[in-house]
Amino acid sequence: MNTVFVVGSLNIDQNIRVRALPRAGETVPGSDATFSPGGKGGNQAVAAARAGATVKFTGAVGDDVHGRRILEVLSEARIDTGHVRVSGTAATGTAVIAVDDQGENQIIVSPGANSGVTAGDVEAGLAAVRAGDVLVLQLEIPAALVRQAARTAKGRGAFVILNAAPAPREVDGLLDDVDLLVVNEQEIEVLAGLAGIRGSHLDLVRTLPPILGPAIICTAGAEGSHTVLDGNPVHVPATKVAAKDTTGAGDTFVGYLAASLAGDPRGLPAAMVHATRASALAVTRNGAMESIPWRHEVQASAPLPAMPSLVVPN
Repeated sequence: MNTVFVVGSLNIDQNIRVRALPRAGETVPGSDATFSPGGKGGNQAVAAARAGATVKFTGAVGDDVHGRRILEVLSEARIDTGHVRVSGTAATGTAVIAVDDQGENQIIVSPGANSGVTAGDVEAGLAAVRAGDVLVLQLEIPAALVRQAARTAKGRGAFVILNAAPAPREVDGLLDDVDLLVVNEQEIEVLAGLAGIRGSHLDLVRTLPPILGPAIICTAGAEGSHTVLDGNPVHVPATKVAAKDTTGAGDTFVGYLAASLAGDPRGLPAAMVHATRASALAVTRNGAMESIPWRHEVQASAPLPAMPSLVVPN
């Protein structure tokens, strides 16, 4: 199997449970806060590793208790952290996450040490990239570094996946070296607005790739995920589960998707099914990184749907 490289964020998640998410200007009571390792980059790396991939990570944490805990969890997942910078001047990034009784969430991210990742860190972390490897990127580190990482990996023959989250404010050059864009319903609408077009997420999965460049997978929660393959729409239904916490579900999807594509770069529909099953299991647990299942758990979980007929006739 080829290697999955991840360049991205590492955060400590401060989790608070609430009965209902607050509206603008509203104060609501919540549970005592708990702290757990997270960050979109870290979550996706752990998901890829627990799916069975060899994973190398580039990023940064603070020289503090949270940073050390994150590095422990990455090491437990057998992720190569040799290119994780430990900052002596910035604290580990923090995400404040409110989760309601339906499992929905609101998240505020403070970048901390993530802002200290340098161009040199990116080049060093990707020095071993070769043809057939997979690079996974998100947007919780500076966009200039995301563009640099994509350009470097693409130039060496790697397959580049960008999870455009948080949604970008502009796309100038951001997607030039991206092969596959993974977004949710809100993020694809933001991208469509930047491109000056409108439509449902189902329409946008088809109409945006010729405009933006990369192929697109749109994840749509309980509706499943959508893409277009060889001109035909592809829909992978969601696995029906009782959700406790949707935090990290999208990251689980991306990590498992990347691991599957590292094993079989032509197997996109099967990779989407595998990623869907993993993310369904993740939402039955609390938290982000700690909720991500291992491959044997996904294989053993039940009930799981059989491989659907994915290509929907026009």
